[in-house]
Amino acid sequence: MTTQVPLVDYLVLGDSPHLRAQQCSSCGARYFDRRNGCAQCFGTGFQAVDVPSEGTVTAFTIVAVAAPGVEVPFVPAVIDCAGTKVRANLVNVDPTPTAVRVGMPVRLATYVVGRDDAGTEAIGFGFEPVGA
Repeated sequence: MTTQVPLVDYLVLGDSPHLRAQQCSSCGARYFDRRNGCAQCFGTGFQAVDVPSEGTVTAFTIVAVAAPGVEVPFVPAVIDCAGTKVRANLVNVDPTPTAVRVGMPVRLATYVVGRDDAGTEAIGFGFEPVGA
């Protein structure tokens, strides 16, 4: 069996991969990084909550020029997952203005980013069109 590790702490792997956010106990704001205080209300209590794995594209761009070694074109986007904003690349979609649109339904998709000498796989995530 191959060992897999998430590329980021807030990606939960397993039978049903999903993202997990830190939610402010006072106002409900959600963050993917560790926080000592809420940027919305300055509260200091947080709890881990699962983020829905499906959402809609609210903004995107198509990147055609990037640093050396970065494959282009690619589509960074903002996904609304039931009120939680997620920034991620769109995957398994043609990176063209005719294939990507605001309001497009998408779902979480995981993929192997790299593999070390022991065979351990680093797993990243993006969002793909529903039905892909």
